[in-house]
Amino acid sequence: MKHSLQLKLSQHLTLTPQLQQSIRLLQLSTLELQQELEHFLEQNPLLERTDSGWEESPARTDEAPLAREESPGEPQEEAPSLTSDEFGEESWGDSLLSVSSRDDADDQDYPQLAAETPTLRDHLLWQLNLTQLSERDNRLVRLLIDALNEDGYLTLDLGELLAMLPAELEIEAVELDIALKHLQHLDPPGVGARNLAECLAIQLDALPGETPYRTPAAAIVRHHLDRLAARDYGKLKKALGCDDETLRKAQALIQKLNPRPGADFAPFETRYIVPDVIVRRIKGTWVASLNAEAMPKLRINQVYADILARGRGNAGGQLAGQLQEARWLIKNVQQRFDTILRVSQAIVDRQRHFLEHGDVAMRPLVLREIAEAMDLHESTVSRVTTQKFMRTPRGIYELKYFFGSHVTTEAGGTCSATAIRALIKQLVGAEDSKKPLSDSQISDILSNQGIVVARRTIAKYRESLQIPPVNLRKSI
Repeated sequence: MKHSLQLKLSQHLTLTPQLQQSIRLLQLSTLELQQELEHFLEQNPLLERTDSGWEESPARTDEAPLAREESPGEPQEEAPSLTSDEFGEESWGDSLLSVSSRDDADDQDYPQLAAETPTLRDHLLWQLNLTQLSERDNRLVRLLIDALNEDGYLTLDLGELLAMLPAELEIEAVELDIALKHLQHLDPPGVGARNLAECLAIQLDALPGETPYRTPAAAIVRHHLDRLAARDYGKLKKALGCDDETLRKAQALIQKLNPRPGADFAPFETRYIVPDVIVRRIKGTWVASLNAEAMPKLRINQVYADILARGRGNAGGQLAGQLQEARWLIKNVQQRFDTILRVSQAIVDRQRHFLEHGDVAMRPLVLREIAEAMDLHESTVSRVTTQKFMRTPRGIYELKYFFGSHVTTEAGGTCSATAIRALIKQLVGAEDSKKPLSDSQISDILSNQGIVVARRTIAKYRESLQIPPVNLRKSI
């Protein structure tokens, strides 16, 4: 084999570290962005937060404020700006004075912590300690409490539980049955049940004896719960020997019961959404603006920047690299929010009828349409609209919400899938509960309005709205 040297020209795309960072920041949600920035702040001393907002240069800080909304008397808001080299002045004397003048006993020095919510197990054990049970029965009830799931159900069979216990304890099955009865008499009513029927029956038995329609309701949950779930009212009335009014009242009583008695003690974490964009109507035009509260406030640390400028220390090379990284980060964060704002305004321009009339006026929109209008790649628009939220007068929506497929109308136009779901919801909400609309009937109604939708498509949209089928929406 003969060796030789050859020259070859080729083209390939290289993602620079700055571009990779820009793409990564673009796809992060607001919460994830804050966490990412905290990491950068810990690693780079040239980067710091500021409470004075984003600053970039004197020319940028002198920008005119945004136009005021049509609401009279509302203060104007200034558009937030970014900074990379401009630094606000801080008065350390005033800061120290304000700290020293505060009262050490001031309640504001201590954070207000939410009280810890007791678990279902803690609640049951607290009640158990107030009873006069023997030590043996107390231990057996504790054993059953530990076997409950989060909803308060005993999913383990008593026979299986008895087989798991050591034989030397000489525990009999009747003792477990008695312990289960003690558990089922604790609060909340229905705890310790082995199935839904038993859970509802326990709650009905806990009601006062004079509660109206308690007897037929108990008969339904003990023997005919499957028929009630299937809305088979004819067979229910025949089995109970009652009229429509009695069955209706008994059903209403059952619906007031709690099928998950332990759910109230489950840990619940409230998640708040901070919108990235706020949409307002200004002089008859819908305008999108960035939410200043969602924008992190960063700047270059002036102390380290001055040290670097004077060339002090042996770590000048490292500081220079960190200064460049800090400038890249600030620029990429600014570019992220600028892109979000551009895409949001393009969405608002195309969905202004939704902002005025609601879901029924949503027009079909795909990512490609926005990408072509903004001269962006479709994948970029996808990153921008994922986990980014817009606050409108109609509520807070993810940017993805404004995109959707479409169906063809008889007139040759198109109708958004979101608008069709809104129409289905309106039709179901206005239907006669005794004669609910089937999917075929809904399809015919929409066809009469010029929107041709197949029955299976109606069923798919109805299921996405969590609307039960026609047989489960029928009432007495």
